[in-house]
Amino acid sequence: MSNLSSQTSQFDLEYELLSPAAINLSSEQVIQAVELSNQIINVSRKWQTYINGLALFAFEEWLKERVDTINIKREKCTVLQPALANAIPVVANLQVGEFKVCLIPTGSLYDSEVALPQLVLDLPEYAAHFYVLVEVLEEQGTAIISGFISYQEIRENRVRANLQPEDDWTYQLPCNWFDSDANNLLLNLRCLEPEAISLPAITPNRVQVLSRIQSKLIALLPQLQSPECELWEVLTWEQGTAVFTNPELLRWIYNYQQQTPNSGLKTNLKDLLKLCTQPALNVGRWLWDELDELAQEFSWKLLPSFTPAVAMRSPTEEFQTIINQLQHRGLEIPSQARGAYQDLLLAGIPLRLYAMTWHLLSENDPHLWTLLLVLGTTSQNTLPSHLKLRVSDQTSVLSEQGINQEQGGNYLFTRVVGNWDEKFLVSVSLMDGVEINLPPFTFYPGRVL
Repeated sequence: MSNLSSQTSQFDLEYELLSPAAINLSSEQVIQAVELSNQIINVSRKWQTYINGLALFAFEEWLKERVDTINIKREKCTVLQPALANAIPVVANLQVGEFKVCLIPTGSLYDSEVALPQLVLDLPEYAAHFYVLVEVLEEQGTAIISGFISYQEIRENRVRANLQPEDDWTYQLPCNWFDSDANNLLLNLRCLEPEAISLPAITPNRVQVLSRIQSKLIALLPQLQSPECELWEVLTWEQGTAVFTNPELLRWIYNYQQQTPNSGLKTNLKDLLKLCTQPALNVGRWLWDELDELAQEFSWKLLPSFTPAVAMRSPTEEFQTIINQLQHRGLEIPSQARGAYQDLLLAGIPLRLYAMTWHLLSENDPHLWTLLLVLGTTSQNTLPSHLKLRVSDQTSVLSEQGINQEQGGNYLFTRVVGNWDEKFLVSVSLMDGVEINLPPFTFYPGRVL
């Protein structure tokens, strides 16, 4: 099989046919593969991650020795991300020039079939232009590029053979579907246009599907606590698709399997699903004296520019008093910070939530922002003793503030810091389970003209 076998004469190539040869793996590469595997708890997946790492390093070495003009980008490669490596038994999302490549490590050239995970074929997020067999001879410290096939050819062969996925979400592909001449892969990578192999587009309803099944995921995902448990043993393929297409959920599973179970993990799962499914309001717009449509919909009101020396009237006056208290405690708030507030009603209790944001200047990371939250009442009454203010991001519960019974208090304070690609979910709750979840907060300071 070769996509270009009938067109070779059209290209003036300095192309030398190379016989299949073993790629020697260095001790440094073996150590790197071990380090990747050490991040996985399950024994079989730990071994698979080790083999996947060797396959990646061998393929990079093989390509570098033959074509030094093709760039390899491994940043999004699944084996280098522990949460994805923990769930995906091949090396997906490897960028080779303009092509996406999926490496399938195999144990022997004499196998008649090879298992291909359903997700790297049926989910656009992981589909590849080329699927490459890499025979890893771990004991010998070598590997061989033993075959490849294009996405289009797998799809066509699958239809002709009426090939269906197994219960464990894999396709058993006959090895004779693969082109055993690795030189043809080099030819394709050098000369073929990526558009010649059409990959599926990501469907636009991912969020709607996740939103529809999130209650089922809240009940099912905690069953994956054991590292020995596989996703296909607990979830349907639709549910698995929702997890695989939301890397935050894969990270939650990975973290969950490495921690001692506690009540906070399930709470964080609920918050995480809200972060993945709910639209976020952009507090970065506040720096331009603007509220986005979502903030307007939820009745947020902008506060005037922060000017410590000027006295203001309520609710601005109240917030000014709060800010003065925080500054006396050592919190530095720049003059460009902007805030807004929203009145809430929780179980008949009138509350007011103030939020302030600003861009954090840092030499190490210029894309940091902070969110300061202050929860009080619209009256002068103290807050209920059983009230809590919780802030979560995509990985964990960052802060959960309650009233100090001894000190009492009129306000709850919390402050979080994140990158521009991070979102925060804010929840206000009572002990009896009554809770308000606000739309997630995000920060994009660019002005919309």
